[in-house]
Amino acid sequence: MVDKFRAVLFDLDGTLIDSAPDFIPAVNQLRQEHHLPPLASDCIRATVSNGARALVSLALNTNESDHGFEAQRLRLLELYRQHLGEHSQLFPGIQILLTQLQEKNIPWGIATNKPEEFTTPLLKRLNITPAAACVICPDHVSERKPHPESIFLGAKILGCNATEIVYIGDHKRDIDCGNRAGATTIAALYGYIESANKPCDWRANYNVISANEIWPLIESKL
Repeated sequence: MVDKFRAVLFDLDGTLIDSAPDFIPAVNQLRQEHHLPPLASDCIRATVSNGARALVSLALNTNESDHGFEAQRLRLLELYRQHLGEHSQLFPGIQILLTQLQEKNIPWGIATNKPEEFTTPLLKRLNITPAAACVICPDHVSERKPHPESIFLGAKILGCNATEIVYIGDHKRDIDCGNRAGATTIAALYGYIESANKPCDWRANYNVISANEIWPLIESKL
């Protein structure tokens, strides 16, 4: 690992922002349209980091090869847009962490697989301060995570090497992305992790069960 950290990048859903409360009504409304009973909130939360396709599969017990899947994906996104930012909030401890980074003049940014059309209005509604120095969505790269391109782009924007970045995420693809870029990786175990997943096998440099544990790890290499 590098001797000194110069920037921090976060995954968005399940790491920086608890956005599941916006997805839960969208998923259950989609189920209601198909005359299905609502799913438990915890079940939906655990799937959020896997994206809209996984949520459609969960909601309707279907898969991408089934007829009409794409129409249902678009319908779910339409429903999600209606709730976007309605109940989302920073995870506990994140606001304090961002303030600590600002006090030490360490820029922070976002590297997410969430499309820009949803990321930008969500961030605008939450009005996070200090603001992110960069926001990298799939729209800005040719290869999405777990490919490391988003970390390399973030490093370029933030004016540092990828090896000087701390990347924090709640999914194996985040840790793979950061590791492939040579960044220091932190697995956010407080995020949206399915019961079948084994974060201990992700090969993150650090695991945290609370965002409050992140600052001491960063501060040790300033």
